Amino acid sequence: MDNWLAHEESAFINFRRYLPDPKEHGFRWVHIKQLRFSVESVDDRGLLTALIGHEQFRDDYAGGGVLPEGPRHGPYWLRLITPDLYEPISQEKAVQILREWVDPLWDVPTELEADLQREVFARLTAADGVFYLSELGDEAIHDWGRVHDYFHEFVLIDRSAGRITLIVAADD
Repeated sequence: MDNWLAHEESAFINFRRYLPDPKEHGFRWVHIKQLRFSVESVDDRGLLTALIGHEQFRDDYAGGGVLPEGPRHGPYWLRLITPDLYEPISQEKAVQILREWVDPLWDVPTELEADLQREVFARLTAADGVFYLSELGDEAIHDWGRVHDYFHEFVLIDRSAGRITLIVAADD
């Protein structure tokens, strides 16, 4: 399924790197994975299906990294994630969710804001479609999936660039 979806690059923004006191929002991070596609006739659902089937999606985001045969995705059992769980949302709504997660009462360090702008918000602006993974419920949480207090997942589709971007913003 993933023969036409190729992992291009990844980026990781660990908030701890920007703060003198890691206890002050130091357990938050954003992981960005970019994959390239060349099949123009595939609809959004087909792209989401390919992403879910791609080995880069098999990441528990808890330090284990990508496990090609792994059964987990973030806090969830992989087998329970389907394209139908991704809700199309506006770019503005995605920015709102992320800004509320970053915390509007916190003065975001300038360097962190610049990195978020370049790696996350600029990609949101360029996307033709933005999808947000809905809450899956308790039955979907895997055996140690509660390691994250927050887990926000966005899939950005940029057809002009032939790119799908997976953005996970979470903490642990």
